[in-house]
Amino acid sequence: MSDSDSTNDRRAALAIVQRLKDNGFEAYWVGGCVRDMIMRRTPRDYDVATNAAPDQILALFPKALAVGKDFGVVQVVIDGEPHDVATFRRDVSYEDSRHPTSVVFTSAEEDARRRDFTINGLFYDPLTEIVIDYVGGQKDIDGRLIRAIGRPEERFAEDALRMLRAIRFASVLEFTVDPATLSAIRDMAPRITNISAERIQQELTLLLTESRRAGDGLKLLSDTGLLKFILPEVGRMIGQEQPPEFHPEGDVFTHTVLMLNAMTHPSIPLAYAVLLHDVGKPDTAKNAVEPDGSRRWRFHGHAKTGAEIAEQILKRLKLPNRDIDAAVQCIRNHMGFMDVRNMRRATLRQFVGAPTFPDELELHRLDCLSSHGDLSNHEFLEKFLEELKNEPVLPAPWIRGGDILSLGIPEGPAVGAWYKKAYEAQLEGRFTDRDALLSWLKSELAKVNGKPG
Repeated sequence: MSDSDSTNDRRAALAIVQRLKDNGFEAYWVGGCVRDMIMRRTPRDYDVATNAAPDQILALFPKALAVGKDFGVVQVVIDGEPHDVATFRRDVSYEDSRHPTSVVFTSAEEDARRRDFTINGLFYDPLTEIVIDYVGGQKDIDGRLIRAIGRPEERFAEDALRMLRAIRFASVLEFTVDPATLSAIRDMAPRITNISAERIQQELTLLLTESRRAGDGLKLLSDTGLLKFILPEVGRMIGQEQPPEFHPEGDVFTHTVLMLNAMTHPSIPLAYAVLLHDVGKPDTAKNAVEPDGSRRWRFHGHAKTGAEIAEQILKRLKLPNRDIDAAVQCIRNHMGFMDVRNMRRATLRQFVGAPTFPDELELHRLDCLSSHGDLSNHEFLEKFLEELKNEPVLPAPWIRGGDILSLGIPEGPAVGAWYKKAYEAQLEGRFTDRDALLSWLKSELAKVNGKPG
């Protein structure tokens, strides 16, 4: 959300509270926005809670949408944007570790006590600028603590996703999880399998992209037992040895944790590429005997295998196809950086001209920093990009398929072969313009009597 979007959302939420209070109702901002304001963070959005019943809210706001009326939620539309307004409620029972079967409308205090964590159970009156705290949330914000409201076992039985949310909040906010809450997560971790892949992915994506040290969040997922249920393939990286001359940091999981901790504001594809770039190592690991008789861990083809595994994982998590494709491409190509200084200029230009190359380059940098520390290939590529800064990395081709057909090559694979040769010659800088390249192409075709050589 941009600053202007946040300001507009805040203005709308203030107007909603104002109208509700002007008509005799209680109304507050609630949840994450209050927590973020106390922590001097910009809220993602502003939710409103009130003692007005859904029908009363609909009467006050004629454009409101009764999207969740049976559960006390109405969407008030202001300037074309919907804003959630919820009636204070108590959830009666849960049947699927996620959704209440019914609700009872109640007081603000009871509403606070049915929420997940104390830091999210705060109300704020934007007109009087008073925080209303029934659950000790302000104390836990000061103590940087994630604590379930009431008995954590009850909160997680109601909604198993809360276990993953606890880890996400701890990672993003850099808080500690309360011991009783942590113990309940360990005991109830298998229940996370009751949650849809989409909801798990949403929490995991926030953890990976918004945490300053996402690797610590991954370790917490492992320590609580959640990791083996949501990402068993990543769990298999724990204990997988690597050659110490290239990976003095330790096993594959430790290497991945270090890379995640080194990320800075990653894109979604980059975050998942870092998480999964070595997921193929356990399946390809071989403790090989070297010519001198020593033994060394090798992972032949792990980038290709890892890309295939990552694609399966990301499809299972219901990530958007564009993010899946980009992350998988980064993983598939990440070992190619070993050869960049030996590439022909045309090959190198095509390598750095890939749409995913910025993320691939950052993946390579993080990979090096979190292992052997050798950034020479990264520096070589940055220098190469600097040389190309005043021209397109992949310019429009001077020779098209039609040109090749006009020179007597029949339609078929030969056209593509000659097109590739011509474009590579252009990228190599062997010719100054189209006419020179076309003249060379004619002479090459003449040498083979019109047949591709």
